[in-house]
Amino acid sequence: MSANDNTSTLKSYVDSATGAVQSALSNVTGSAGDQAHGQARQDKGQAEKEASDATLKGPGFTATASGVSQDHPDRAAGQYNQTVGSAKEAIGSAIGSAGLRSAGEQQNQQGKEQEAKGQVNDLVKDGVVQRATAAIGETTANALGNKGAQAEYQKQHDEAKASQRGAEHDILKQAEADQNAAKP
Repeated sequence: MSANDNTSTLKSYVDSATGAVQSALSNVTGSAGDQAHGQARQDKGQAEKEASDATLKGPGFTATASGVSQDHPDRAAGQYNQTVGSAKEAIGSAIGSAGLRSAGEQQNQQGKEQEAKGQVNDLVKDGVVQRATAAIGETTANALGNKGAQAEYQKQHDEAKASQRGAEHDILKQAEADQNAAKP
């Protein structure tokens, strides 16, 4: 999707700020029409922000309004190792096998670290860095009038945004689960 699809986070902030300025000026001038227009612009900016941040997280992929991204393989492998490790812990505890329980704890911890490594890769390398690279490339392609390259850089940006949003989603979900587990 292009930057004109109204899902740009930056565009949503600009529209919200423009609407706020319009509303403030209309309060000074007393123009009800301008005030309504300013409020409508602010509302549009908020809707754009929500669309930009919307994320659908599925097994092994993330979809946003602007693109789809496949999760880093360490994320799924880490989740698998956590599940198997937890099962070993439970079985080891149930049958009184300290070795199996300990091996399960170790595998579970390794799975958490592996998943975190994949999340960091998706967030930083495949997300933030690729978005920045795409922005620079798209700007250069636009300046040179190369529409084909511009479209490719926009596609790279959209996939990177999906990757970043997917990692953010999972990191926040895990932090929330950790907080809930810590509550008495």
